[in-house]
Amino acid sequence: MPAAADVVELIKNDHREVERLFDLLQNEPATRGLNFPVLCALLIAHSRAEEVEVYPVAKDEAGETEEVEHSQGEHAEAEHMLEEMTAMDFNSAEFGKALEELIKAVNHHVEEEESRVLPGIQQRLSAERRAELAEAFISARTEHLGDRPGQATREDLEQAARNAGLSGINSSSKKELKEDLLEHAQQSGE
Repeated sequence: MPAAADVVELIKNDHREVERLFDLLQNEPATRGLNFPVLCALLIAHSRAEEVEVYPVAKDEAGETEEVEHSQGEHAEAEHMLEEMTAMDFNSAEFGKALEELIKAVNHHVEEEESRVLPGIQQRLSAERRAELAEAFISARTEHLGDRPGQATREDLEQAARNAGLSGINSSSKKELKEDLLEHAQQSGE
């Protein structure tokens, strides 16, 4: 029988795939039309799966409250960047500059997540719990694979706001939630 999946390893595998796509986007600009949508799909699905399944558990069961709030802000920032880049000409200098900024932001997020959040999950949750989380992560990731940057549902935004530690979210509109998350991202990045 194969070993059970571990959510920490699944997350790291996605991180390595994002790094591979970044390399292609930077070094093979002719492939941007093909690879940028793939990057968007992977980043959005990965982020939503973390936000829905992993971050609440990391906060509640592994005590990673501050780290999750910070990571949530970085997700909002990256999605905003992807949304802006979707409207750009892939061959433009503007896209190249935006790609560099995205790579820098996502690599920073990955480094922090792999050095702060994931070790806490690995140390404080049992192998069985990590396997359960892996199944939930895969399911959520699959469900969100077709999502596009900037098209989060109200439910997605509410979960993201809870992860970020934002209050008073029930009375906020979808637009206000999105703006609050972006503001939180900018404040936590300062």
